[in-house]
Amino acid sequence: MNRLSSFTSSFFYSFALVVIVAVFGACSDDDEFSVSPSARLTFSRDSVIMDTVFSTVGSRTYDFWVFNRMKKGIRLQSVRLRQGNQTGFRVNVDGSYLDNTIGSVVNELEVREGDSIRVFVELTAPENGRQEALQIDDDLVFLLESGVEQRVALRGFAWDAIPWHDAVISRDSVVESQKPIVVYGGIRVDSTATLTLRNTTLYFHDKAGLDVYGKVKAENAILRGDRLDHMFDYLPYDRVSGQWRGVRICSSSFGNRFVDSEIRNAEYGIVCDSAKYVEGLQRLYMERSVIHNCKGPGLQAFNSIVGLLRCQFSNTLGDCLAVYGGVAVVEQCTLAQFYPLSADRGAALRFSNSYNSYPYPLHAMQMKGSIVTGYADDVVMGESLEGDSLTAFKFYFENSLLRTPAIEGDSIRFVDIRWETPEDSIQGKQHFRLIDEKNLIYDFHLDSLSTAKGLGCYD
Repeated sequence: MNRLSSFTSSFFYSFALVVIVAVFGACSDDDEFSVSPSARLTFSRDSVIMDTVFSTVGSRTYDFWVFNRMKKGIRLQSVRLRQGNQTGFRVNVDGSYLDNTIGSVVNELEVREGDSIRVFVELTAPENGRQEALQIDDDLVFLLESGVEQRVALRGFAWDAIPWHDAVISRDSVVESQKPIVVYGGIRVDSTATLTLRNTTLYFHDKAGLDVYGKVKAENAILRGDRLDHMFDYLPYDRVSGQWRGVRICSSSFGNRFVDSEIRNAEYGIVCDSAKYVEGLQRLYMERSVIHNCKGPGLQAFNSIVGLLRCQFSNTLGDCLAVYGGVAVVEQCTLAQFYPLSADRGAALRFSNSYNSYPYPLHAMQMKGSIVTGYADDVVMGESLEGDSLTAFKFYFENSLLRTPAIEGDSIRFVDIRWETPEDSIQGKQHFRLIDEKNLIYDFHLDSLSTAKGLGCYD
């Protein structure tokens, strides 16, 4: 028993001695640091170039790696921002924050042989008092123990904006601003008010939208999300759907107009809520305007009178244009259903006299001089309430290109139609100047080879 105890103690003593020698031997190698001027750090990038940000609004986080590829460790006397806390950059080096209250510097860091550290950079730029974006430059300076300085350039662009928080328009108002307007929470137009947007861009924050109980008139206005940065290097958020909520025309709202305007990258483009149908009382008129890249429908109208002239409705997960009852007059429009992120996309055009089995009399769905196409073999959906012959279901197509199986024997409702099929030599996306599905770039002007000459919003 004593001999076993003695053997066990001797074994563990010897094992511990080996471990201690190995550890201290390893630490001895790692703890050897170079002060030679030739010992340098290597960076995964020599500059950090940021996307444009709105002044006073923080950017996304950028990062890069600092490598020591030398045979010995390297000590850093300091890492600092060249301009201190004057530019709005915020930096974290290997878990140490460059505190602006102490000169935007961190001291006494080590990068051991073959090791690396990670650096995170953000920017919250102060207001600059300019109409255009201002370039902001700084350097992150690494001072080595040898006295050598190495730098990584930091560059950003800041744009002064006007913030709106839960805005309520309670009286007639005209908004015309060279500065961008960033909307948080949303905009409500009261039932007695008209909001006129002229030569203005509204940048809606996540979940923000425009709710119209009164009236909105947009002239040369853009409504889009507020993300100015990139999801990937090749893909700005401005090409990603679902960035903000969209525009809702409430049941009390009539006389809305969008001219030379654009709505893009929303959950839905415009939804006209169900309202009492009043003959001759138009709820929405759009001319030379675009609704593009929505995560739901583009334009969805319930029991409404809408007029659409030379407009583009494109790339929506829901229907590009959906008309449930009422009246829709569509002339010289392009409906292009090339939503890239799901095969379960809606139609380019849907018209019906019901919704969820509730009747909505379709008094007229009239289309002339338009293009309706997309990926699917059939992108035109006309749906009548089954077993109901009393609810109006009236439609008329003239001089248009329709990607749908040809309707034979109905020369009254289909006049001079170019029926597009998957067998056509020019079809779908081949009609247009650019359909870049990888980078999500689209140009729906007609290609020189298109058979849709004279049709659509860009002819």
